Amino acid sequence: MKVIVVKNQLEGGKIGLDLLKRSMANGAKTLGLATGSTPVEFYNQIVNSDLDFTDMVSVNLDEYVGLDGSNDQSYRYFMTKHLFGEKPFKENFLPNGKAADLEAEAKHYDQIIEENPIDWQILGIGQNGHIGFNEPGTPAEITTHVVDLQESTIKANARFFESEADVPRKAISMGLASIMKSKNIVLMAYGKEKAEAIKGMVEGEVTTELPASILQNHANVTVIADEAAVSLLSK
Repeated sequence: MKVIVVKNQLEGGKIGLDLLKRSMANGAKTLGLATGSTPVEFYNQIVNSDLDFTDMVSVNLDEYVGLDGSNDQSYRYFMTKHLFGEKPFKENFLPNGKAADLEAEAKHYDQIIEENPIDWQILGIGQNGHIGFNEPGTPAEITTHVVDLQESTIKANARFFESEADVPRKAISMGLASIMKSKNIVLMAYGKEKAEAIKGMVEGEVTTELPASILQNHANVTVIADEAAVSLLSK
């Protein structure tokens, strides 16, 4: 696991862009994408670049249950606003949060990932160590699944909604096993509130109580983090 320390999200976004360019030059065709505040500057860098994604496929990590793409808090809306609207892809996949049969939708999404192996996956990390919406206690072997969001995640995401009561309580998420299939993983983290999670992910034991710690078992992980986020690392 390689850790790159940056001054801020702008520098982190630029380094992320350089890593993406290198991967695409080496033949990457499918990108695994994340939402939330962490990758926004990275997406800004992509939008302002000369990269062409018209032959590329994207596969997103997750989506809230109950929100469709027209809802401004859905992850499809987020991706269209921050990336897809400016940089069209050959095809964009996100879980369908409005599916009538959520379990069937999870199986369908596994098939999408099987047919579009992810070459380069971007991740953020939650304060409780979640990646995607894989909350503490999630089994390592799980693939795409329906998640009951923990209260800490609901509170952390409430800033994007008018009130905490409006935050969906469920999501569809790629599983840890799905993420681990990615050929290359880049995880970004900014701010002191992520320091405990980063320490556990990098230096702690591999445990389901901190889902991101499973990344220690992956061969190609790069962490891009600011000084506050790495402040608890011992080296």
